[in-house]
Amino acid sequence: MSSGGGGSAAPPGPGSGSAPCRFAHYFVLCGIDADSGLEPDELAVLYQWLEADRLGRSSDTTNRIPGENFDQSPLRRTFKSKVLAHYPQNIEWNPFDQDAVNMLCMPKGLSFRTQNDNRDPQFHSFIITREDGSRTYGFVLTFYEEVTSKQICTAMQTLYQMHNAEQCNSVCASSSCSMDSLASSLDEGDSTSLAKMQRYNSYDINRDTLYVSKCICLIAPLPFMQACKKFLIQLYKAVTSQQPPPLPLESYIHNILYEVPLPPPGRSLKFYGVYEPIVCQRPGPNELPLSDYPLREAFELLGLENLIQVFTCVLLEMQILLYSQDYQRLMTVAEGITTLLFPFQWQHVYVPILPASLLHFLDAPVPYLMGLQSKEGTDRSKLELPQEANLCFVDIDNHFIELPEELPQFPNKLDFIQEISEVLLQFEIPLEGTLHCSDSATKFKNFVLNDLVNDKKNGNIPTNTINMYELLKGNETIARLHALAKRTGVAMDKMNITAPLAEKEKDVKVQCEDEELRDYKLNVQLREVFANRFIQMFSDYEAFVIQAAQDRESWLTNREQMQNFDKASFLSDQPEPSLPFLSHFIETQMFATFIDNKIMSQWEEKDPFLRVFDSRIEKIRLYNVRIPSLRTSIYQKCNTLKEAAQAIEQRLMKIDHTAIHPHLLDMKIGQGKYEQGFFPKLQSDVLATGPTNNNRWVSRSATAQRRKDRLRQHSEHIGLDNDLREKYMQEARTLGKNLRQPKLSDLSPAVIAQTNWKFVEGLLKECRMKTKRMLVEKMGHEAVELGHGEANITGLEENTLIASLCDLLERIWSHGLQVKQGKSALWSHLIQYQEREEKREQLAESPVAVGPERRKSDTGIMLPTLRVSLISDMRHIQNMSEIKTDVGRSRAWIRLSLEKKLLSQHLKQLVSNQTLVKKLYKRYAFLRCEEEREQFLYHLLSLNAVNYFCFTSVFTTIMIPYRTVIIPIKKLSNVITTSNPWICVSGELGDTGIMQIPKNLLEMTFECQNLGKLTTVQIGHDNSGLLAKWLVDCVMVRNEITGHTYKFPCGRWLGKGVDDGSLERILIGELLLSSSEEDLGKQCRTPPQQKSPTMARRLSITSLTGKSTKPNAGQIQEGIGEAVNNIVKHFHKPEKERGSLTVLLCGENGLVAALEQVFHHGFKSTRIFHKNVFIWDFIEKAVAYFETTDQIGDNEEDVLLQKSSCKTFCHYVNAINTAPRNIGKDGKFQILVCLGTRDHLISQWIPLLAECPAVTRMYEENALLRDRMMVNSLIRVLQTLQDFSIILEGSLIKGVDV
Repeated sequence: MSSGGGGSAAPPGPGSGSAPCRFAHYFVLCGIDADSGLEPDELAVLYQWLEADRLGRSSDTTNRIPGENFDQSPLRRTFKSKVLAHYPQNIEWNPFDQDAVNMLCMPKGLSFRTQNDNRDPQFHSFIITREDGSRTYGFVLTFYEEVTSKQICTAMQTLYQMHNAEQCNSVCASSSCSMDSLASSLDEGDSTSLAKMQRYNSYDINRDTLYVSKCICLIAPLPFMQACKKFLIQLYKAVTSQQPPPLPLESYIHNILYEVPLPPPGRSLKFYGVYEPIVCQRPGPNELPLSDYPLREAFELLGLENLIQVFTCVLLEMQILLYSQDYQRLMTVAEGITTLLFPFQWQHVYVPILPASLLHFLDAPVPYLMGLQSKEGTDRSKLELPQEANLCFVDIDNHFIELPEELPQFPNKLDFIQEISEVLLQFEIPLEGTLHCSDSATKFKNFVLNDLVNDKKNGNIPTNTINMYELLKGNETIARLHALAKRTGVAMDKMNITAPLAEKEKDVKVQCEDEELRDYKLNVQLREVFANRFIQMFSDYEAFVIQAAQDRESWLTNREQMQNFDKASFLSDQPEPSLPFLSHFIETQMFATFIDNKIMSQWEEKDPFLRVFDSRIEKIRLYNVRIPSLRTSIYQKCNTLKEAAQAIEQRLMKIDHTAIHPHLLDMKIGQGKYEQGFFPKLQSDVLATGPTNNNRWVSRSATAQRRKDRLRQHSEHIGLDNDLREKYMQEARTLGKNLRQPKLSDLSPAVIAQTNWKFVEGLLKECRMKTKRMLVEKMGHEAVELGHGEANITGLEENTLIASLCDLLERIWSHGLQVKQGKSALWSHLIQYQEREEKREQLAESPVAVGPERRKSDTGIMLPTLRVSLISDMRHIQNMSEIKTDVGRSRAWIRLSLEKKLLSQHLKQLVSNQTLVKKLYKRYAFLRCEEEREQFLYHLLSLNAVNYFCFTSVFTTIMIPYRTVIIPIKKLSNVITTSNPWICVSGELGDTGIMQIPKNLLEMTFECQNLGKLTTVQIGHDNSGLLAKWLVDCVMVRNEITGHTYKFPCGRWLGKGVDDGSLERILIGELLLSSSEEDLGKQCRTPPQQKSPTMARRLSITSLTGKSTKPNAGQIQEGIGEAVNNIVKHFHKPEKERGSLTVLLCGENGLVAALEQVFHHGFKSTRIFHKNVFIWDFIEKAVAYFETTDQIGDNEEDVLLQKSSCKTFCHYVNAINTAPRNIGKDGKFQILVCLGTRDHLISQWIPLLAECPAVTRMYEENALLRDRMMVNSLIRVLQTLQDFSIILEGSLIKGVDV
């Protein structure tokens, strides 16, 4: 039973053969060892040392920290407990781990009480998870026994005398005193308070009776919590009642260990306690798995809304820390929430009760679900947690949770809460939960002697109530009555074990059974509602499982490299509001394991959870006769509540099996003497072995079968050789699984170092896998890109991947921190680095990091160098008023660095300041492991191979400074124009509006709201002055935060009487690569975006000098086909993956350019009076003809159709001509094509133009427009665009009113 493996296992004891099907495996007794006396708890001391180390104090001052163990009054200190006895000695299936059991039975060691203290027995349970994931449950009843050893009483008295002397000295010296002494509100001179405190905080051997805690524990393979609790309570009653029990206690313990079987699946079992029978039941093979922890309590403790939020955090594998004074509450909430995960299972560290000595496990940079016992009176702010960016903190006692930032909502959350609340209200459970803090305890916190609240329990056993009467009057009778009144209706673990009055006993029993049945029914109904949610969400998950083509061995070997679930297709099928949650969830380990189990089920028996889940889905399919592809968005409630509750009720009403009655054993006479109030020393020889023949309740074959099952559970894959199995367990399941539960029995510094080393290795491996995944996703899409736009993973999936990279970096920066500062470890490191650098800068001019090369053009005008610096990127983030938290700033900084391809470089710079790293981190921290750190930075460097717009696309409302430079061709024109130039920059998120360019300047900076990726620039001037003609080569625009630089090629004149007479042009942008990216080579680059047609091509078309080679008819047809095809492909992509439509219409190989080629083919090249002739001249002639002529068609219908087409054509051309814009003739043609494509008219206009008489005058005979077959084929191709809804960018058609 080594929790985390490696404990030395004793050889299998006798009677262990049938262990797997026994109800209980061990009976354990823990308490004080009279021989060794009072020993301080070494683990508590180790914990203090660790704490002191964590807080950066030297260990010799530890003892002086207020409230630490040795400042406390002796009654409240922790002393070492021991396992006094356990039966049987050992079981081969479940070796006994003495240290772990002792630590979890008494997590804070022994506690002492006097007759004035509350000594009610307390129940709690615990869990031990083995390395293979199998679990063992422990159920513990802690009670108090009078100390009979004179030696121990004397030792306690001596400790008190020393303690009181020290307290008096510290008060007189008015030095800082411990939490155990005077509270700050106590006047130092108030001697009466001091006296009163000493009276209640003392022990006098002559006046007081000393009691010490002892516990009895059952260790069982299945969580039959209620049955074990009843059995232990009956044993305890037998010890405390005035009459000795009917049989010696050995008979009952022997019976439950060896003669009570596990109930078979789907059956109920009755066995016998000391006084009355106990019934338990086990779900059948097609029901939800066994869970015996009352969900009622979990809902009462947290409230419905809080519980759903915590449940969401668990599903997304955050770090969950439960916090309560009461161990059983920690266990109830942890088990309750993990039960609701069905069909998924928590795959990471799971320690519902974290012993004090293991607090360093909170440093673990992995997902965990842990429970921490709070000391009463200590508030949340005192708790030093290493990382909080990803932490869900659940303060159970105060009904309060702190959630991680940016937590996605559970799908259909409101409907889901509504459905659960209907179930809860049916059982009369308040939805907001009931706070179990008694009023007196709350008032008490402000009371002078607040240490007494603490001391009620030495942190081991929570008291139900703290009553003022007991404290102020010391009157035991009043106190007991008060406590009794308070206890009624309190949570189940706060039990009142007093013998009920005879006449009421029956009613109480019936009521108790009713309540238990209600709890069982409520449990199963709530679990059905939760399971039904997953059944609805994943009803067609099988369709997306990528089944392994090869055999099992090769699948296991290559598991890490393989995709096992088609995530993108699955997400594209889901309703939009569910995507933020689902896209995170399908990346979790629990989902991956679930899918792995599905794939493994083709070779071996199905995982039981999976079997039940699949059968439910099958049932729903038959029920709805619904095909998997049909998805309904209507919320579907669970319809199996009634039958689930009935199944349990029937089992409990009609008992299937009854175990053998306890009977007299062959015991030595005179042993097992009964003495009221003391647990007897048991005869070990009769309890060490079971009966020789157990055939009364188990057949040989059943044992063999169960042994097989157990073996299968033990080694996850039968038939695999050990190396493979080892590789699979170590590699395929990531780090968390190997650290599911810390090994409790060995806590040497070497083991702690080893654990941390595992964390470091795991973090590095996770980094390698995450970066690889990000690259594969991105480049996989790029490989099939059309060569336009930005190749993209679905925006959503990209966001999820980047968010998980941010989480990983946060975890790395939190590992091994000396002292936690702020919620984001990375941001706090950056801030400290910034402060140091700024100080250095003030002292000396710091060298500037080299930026990208200056971008030169043939004019010598260029963009000034953009400084590359970690600090300046931080300042950009600090200036963003939209971000309010450190976690948000850290994430924004990561996104910005990733977009700038500087993440690896920046982080390298950050950790290169060794002095700072040493100051902030312990020796074992990831950031101080040099080799791993270098590998980590290398993995991040690989992300520079692809383009991310993860900053620009997320922070859409921030103000961004842009710099623009206009580059003229000065060989052919003036550098500066005398007219008044203007510019308007547009992007995916908006445009700047028209901005005047200051006279005689070609460069300007402006600030505006984030434009997103830049798409077009409109540039123009007002044609005033002598030098009004302007030949512009290109416009460059740079985002000054991200450094993205866009080039907008032009290569055309702006001016009247030159080129096509245009005073303004629309230019299409391309993103330029930085010099470092150019070195990466073409093979791993995003295909370049298309740009506006270049000068060469435009001039060859428009000047028609005939010098350049013209495309032939075949090439032109091909160009049209390709342009249309690209638009069709664009619309067949998921919306979030589409590039820019503007580029596909107006870019270099876009539709406009392709149609220009068609219209230029065979265009007569004579220059009328040395002026160029443009396509637009032909268009205007056609309009003139249409407006003056009535067409003659073959029949009425054709005439009407032609008339309406002519009418719209003339209307559009006139609208473009009268638009208040100085657009040239080619610009007008571009607008006409864009509008015609948008309104699906272009294919109607082409035949009109081909039939128009102007064609014969302006085109050669071999022109494409005069070839009827060619025109018909062109019309067919253009008609394929009819199906798409085309939305044009505003800048393309501004001012044109149609």
